[in-house]
Amino acid sequence: MTDHFWDPVKLSLEVAVVSGCIVLVLGLFIGHWMAKASFKGKTVMETLFLFPLVLPPTVVGFLLLVVFGKKSPVGQFIEWFFHQPLIFTWWAAVVAALVVAFPLMYQSAKAGFEGVDRDVEDAARVDGANHLQLFLLVSVPLALRSIISGGILSFARALGEFGATLMFAGNIPGKTQTIPTAIYVAIDSGNMKLAWLWVLCMIGISFLMLSLVQLSKGKR
Repeated sequence: MTDHFWDPVKLSLEVAVVSGCIVLVLGLFIGHWMAKASFKGKTVMETLFLFPLVLPPTVVGFLLLVVFGKKSPVGQFIEWFFHQPLIFTWWAAVVAALVVAFPLMYQSAKAGFEGVDRDVEDAARVDGANHLQLFLLVSVPLALRSIISGGILSFARALGEFGATLMFAGNIPGKTQTIPTAIYVAIDSGNMKLAWLWVLCMIGISFLMLSLVQLSKGKR
């Protein structure tokens, strides 16, 4: 019972941490680039970045299967390079969580960078700061509150991902079974006690994440 309960919890946290770290890096660089850049097709590109927010999780899972499936060039390359397909693996759960969590990090990071005073950045350039120094030492610190909020929200979203994970990574106990999929199986099998334990665990973690977001906002 103890192992059966903690395995999905441990797996969910691992998936959320790994996908959250990747999302944080991608969100920082892409959010900064989109906040400063101006080019044709920017609106279309931003719409694509935000698409997972409005698409049903099952649609996201279906698209992931199409892109990374065995019949796609990407899927075939991954299977050739790693000697195994991506779907129904631990990394498939990470990819599913990453895709649905990225828009939250991107939106927050972009909003934070758009709020950075251009005069401060221009002054740093005059003082000799290169692009990397300007990004790491000026832009990121000034947008830090938005970045922290986005990171926490994207972590919480990755932790609670269900539909895309179930379709793309499956529900393999000890391998791809996260808390949301474990709750689904527990309810389906009539094990309400175990389902309630996982539900309370998710509520506790989600409450903690949202509390951290509110604390970061309250320090402005």
